[in-house]
Amino acid sequence: MPGGARDALPDMVDEGSDVAETSSDGVAVGGAGGANDNAFVRFAEVQKSYDGISLVVKSLNLDIAKGEFLTMLGPSGSGKTTCLMMLAGFEPATYGEIYLDGQPINNVPPHKRDIGMVFQNYALFPHMTVAENLAFPLNVRRMGKAEVQERVQRALDMVQLGAFGGRRPAQLSGGQQQRVAVARALVFDPKLVLMDEPLGALDKQLREQMQYEIKHIHENLEVTVVYVTHDQSEALTMSNRIAVFNDGVIQQLAPPADLYERPDNSFVAQFIGENNKLTGTLAARNGTGCEVTLDTGESVKALAVNTGAVGERTMLSLRPERVMVDPGEGQCDTRVPGRVEELIYLGDHIRTRISVCGRDDFIVKVPNSTEHAGLAPGNDVALGWRLEDCRALDMPANE
Repeated sequence: MPGGARDALPDMVDEGSDVAETSSDGVAVGGAGGANDNAFVRFAEVQKSYDGISLVVKSLNLDIAKGEFLTMLGPSGSGKTTCLMMLAGFEPATYGEIYLDGQPINNVPPHKRDIGMVFQNYALFPHMTVAENLAFPLNVRRMGKAEVQERVQRALDMVQLGAFGGRRPAQLSGGQQQRVAVARALVFDPKLVLMDEPLGALDKQLREQMQYEIKHIHENLEVTVVYVTHDQSEALTMSNRIAVFNDGVIQQLAPPADLYERPDNSFVAQFIGENNKLTGTLAARNGTGCEVTLDTGESVKALAVNTGAVGERTMLSLRPERVMVDPGEGQCDTRVPGRVEELIYLGDHIRTRISVCGRDDFIVKVPNSTEHAGLAPGNDVALGWRLEDCRALDMPANE
């Protein structure tokens, strides 16, 4: 750790440590314990403060495997970019240690960490050609001319820009410039590649195209990537695992499907994807299931995931595509009446806003098929869902 860091915040070391939890694969995601000795990148009890009073990152333990694509996802100010900057060496850790390939790197300068970096603004040298931009990190490492030329051409071919080496950045489109930035980060075969919102400046179509290109490059090269974004669809598309940050703490660390289908708490449920929430009081528990009495009086069966004792408040999380309209007998564990308020046509499905249990913002994604052709604003409908699709979670802090 940096010199004097252990004494810099003596009263803050344990702050946030009570949120420690371990994912299903045994990887510690916050607080102490559960470290993996084979981790390629490791954050060990890492804290960061800019003012010596408040912590931006709180007692972070995170292990990243070699060849993994891990995304740090969260809202602005959640600590994800700070973690990336500490890993790159652009920000010092206030407390704790960061390891790369088994070696502590807190006191290693950025240019000696063997890390490739891709920024949102590309950071290409405008006075250099594309080939010269790619050759720059190789020349700094004093590689021979023949090897430089070979590596540059190989990197350009990898991002499908083999014929663009003689152009300058200003002669390229935004997507092409971003490809060059990715190639430059990979051209010297770094141990690790860090990407800080690299697609944020691109339009939607280019952004989606680049997501798949970066994903395929990662799969082909098997390089370790740590990616930062606030775009949840980007994270779900590209990642092996996603660390969801909020207030300096990882709320959940899991593969994309697990995060979406099985959120651990109300923050993750609301931050990842579209989510219907209903609030009420825990009325009974029976093994992994529970019954919740909603604020409007209805009784709902749910999966007890992150709840308090009977009588305490809870939030129910339910994905729009898991709700059935006019379900058949025996298809659902819970049935409630609703009233159609609005239909939004989206091609393959119809986004239907329904008043349910005192809320007028309940969303159901209805397949665009003939069986639901009769839906119209003002219609009364029955809604239903299975117990396992309705998760009883902690109440959000602002409720």
